[in-house]
Amino acid sequence: MAEPGNQDDLFPGEGAPAGALVINDRCLLRTQDAHRVLLVAGVVLAQYAVGDSMAEAHAMVSLVEQGWAEQNEIARAFGCSTRTVRRHQRRFEAGGLAALGRAGGYPAGRPRLRTSRSALIGRLKAEGHSHREIARRVGVSEVAVRKLLRRLGWVALAGPVQDQLPMEAPAANPNLSAPTEPASVAASATPPVTADPNLSAALASAEEDLPFSFDTDPADRSVDRLLACLGLLDDAAPLFRSGVRVPRAGVLLALPALVESGVFEIARSIYGSIGPAFYGLRTTLVAVLLMALLRIKRPEALKEHLPEDLGRLLGLDRAPEVKTLRRKLTRLASLGRGTAFGRALAERRVASRGAALGFLYVDGHVRVYHGQHTLPKTHVARMRLALPATSDYWLNDARGDPLFVITAEANAGMVKMLPVVLQQARDLLGDRRITIVFDRGGWSPKLFATLIQKGFDILTYRKGPSRRVSRRHFHRRRAVIEGKRVSYALADQRIRLLGGKLRLRQVTRLTDDSHQTPIITSRTDLTALEVAFRMFERWRQENFFKYLREEYALDALVDYQLEPDDPTREVPNPARKKLDDQLSEARVELNRVRTKYGLAAFANSEAVRRTMRGFKHVHSKLGESIWAAMMRVTTLETRRARMPLRVPVQQVVDGKVVKLATERKHLTNLFKMVAYQAESDLFRLLAPHYKRAEQEGRTLLQSALNGGATINATADELCVTLAPLSSAHRTKAIAEVCEALNQCGTAFPGTRLRLRYAVEVVE
Repeated sequence: MAEPGNQDDLFPGEGAPAGALVINDRCLLRTQDAHRVLLVAGVVLAQYAVGDSMAEAHAMVSLVEQGWAEQNEIARAFGCSTRTVRRHQRRFEAGGLAALGRAGGYPAGRPRLRTSRSALIGRLKAEGHSHREIARRVGVSEVAVRKLLRRLGWVALAGPVQDQLPMEAPAANPNLSAPTEPASVAASATPPVTADPNLSAALASAEEDLPFSFDTDPADRSVDRLLACLGLLDDAAPLFRSGVRVPRAGVLLALPALVESGVFEIARSIYGSIGPAFYGLRTTLVAVLLMALLRIKRPEALKEHLPEDLGRLLGLDRAPEVKTLRRKLTRLASLGRGTAFGRALAERRVASRGAALGFLYVDGHVRVYHGQHTLPKTHVARMRLALPATSDYWLNDARGDPLFVITAEANAGMVKMLPVVLQQARDLLGDRRITIVFDRGGWSPKLFATLIQKGFDILTYRKGPSRRVSRRHFHRRRAVIEGKRVSYALADQRIRLLGGKLRLRQVTRLTDDSHQTPIITSRTDLTALEVAFRMFERWRQENFFKYLREEYALDALVDYQLEPDDPTREVPNPARKKLDDQLSEARVELNRVRTKYGLAAFANSEAVRRTMRGFKHVHSKLGESIWAAMMRVTTLETRRARMPLRVPVQQVVDGKVVKLATERKHLTNLFKMVAYQAESDLFRLLAPHYKRAEQEGRTLLQSALNGGATINATADELCVTLAPLSSAHRTKAIAEVCEALNQCGTAFPGTRLRLRYAVEVVE
């Protein structure tokens, strides 16, 4: 009789026999006398000797292929991993039963690593070489190098040895065992320092004010993020981890040009800091500039990219996301220092590119607004419409690169903005001779006289009707200017404006279709060919606007925030505009009835009506219509004469007078300007090594910047090896650019890691 509480004997059964292993409710694996039998629902599926690996692998594959068991169940029963089961499946599908058998010994055809090479590999690894480079030098595979280093006890560091904050060892807790501290942290913890509650002394470097980090794993920056939350960190230090073909890491090629522009140094001097944060001022600038070069045109576009991938380019575990980046830009805009920031950038550009600033191009760019707020309208030339918009005026050098940008108040025209732009240019350039080049929008002889009196030279198209020049005055002129062959049919003469008070020079070009283009200038020392060349090169600025609209989303609104506008600012009187329309209609009606009356008088037969009195009597109603139309025209002209031309904007707009916030948009314009300048600097390095640079140079650079690259971080260098491009000659051109950048010795912002560039060699 069964004992109380013993449930095993209540339902007696056979149970699993000795030496049997249950795979699942249908499959059983039984081992006996050095043989194994695989049973499925009581039927033998396979039988093999213990140690026959090929037969055992085939049994595993059969169970999976026929659906009797799952991979996890098979792996648990046979004492292997699911990866092994999948490997057996792939081998069986590729080569059948023979592929499951494998000869003993070392794999044939694979070079073995001699014991004498162990010391060499250890020395190369200690010097900071990658596994791939060591394998290439020794002549074995990367797997062999990795296994040997593991057997030798080599422990790879989680990241490069960078400056870290010294931490004071915590007091011993009798309830906790002493933790084992990593070697890198232990090395940085000596000598110990007294804890500072504000960490003001520890957060600054005595030499270069470089940021420090408590973290040792570049993929886990939890300690630095905690410090930022506590208000003890102004900016996270970059920590890089090595990786192969990191997506879009080619954009790091532009860092030397960005550093050379001085944007990080200037931003630090202008803004100082944007408060305790993990993503501080420097990190925000690097992120925004690299985003522009990667053609991530708006903060919202960050949603389409993995933060972890972009973070590796910044030396962080994650890149800032949309809300974070917008919050940082709002913080910068709230300081209201965009004008000073732009001026400092322009001064740095003048110091490094002064030779290209003899001829300056000025033009306005209109950003159309499609929102619901009432904003001033302006004419959009590319659309041939008057739309609500904001006008920016850009000053570009002779190469077409931007120097600075000014936002016009209430869409002021070129005539009003030219003195403002040129005054800032004079403050930047000093007493050097400046020739300002602009289009017909700035035509004003009175303005020309004022600018010439202030020491500026002008170069523009002539506006309005002018006398055609006789063909006998045109002569074909040819020359090579800035490496370009130029040939124009030109006529050179002197003209007078303002009643003879202003004497200028007119150079007229004759095209093949007999069209004449007159150019006005105050430069008498230049040849006619150079005058025409400089004027027609104004299209560089037009191409600049088109390129930035398409590639950098220049017209995109960063936000829709509003700010108060000057209510006393005068605008054209809209009531007068309505009267102008009515007056135009009245004059059209007057001309219509006059024409009808005249035709009737012309067709009058003297045989019927010999006198004018009779004619008037017959057409009395038509005469009354003429008098009524004349009285209406006179009344409207009198009303318009009494009406002011301009009125304060508060009399026109219902409610508050507002305008789009300009500071944040101005900052984004400056960031895009710096990114474009960096791209132009790379283009000039590329041009001597690429024949089709004028046609494809920027496209080639964009391909390189958006391509992957292998990152290898050592103690003092950040090596970036770009992936090869689509063709050998394009790859060679980028390799030449890398060699030129290596001569700069630029360090990654916020670190002492010197940037080294190369292009992967394809064998």
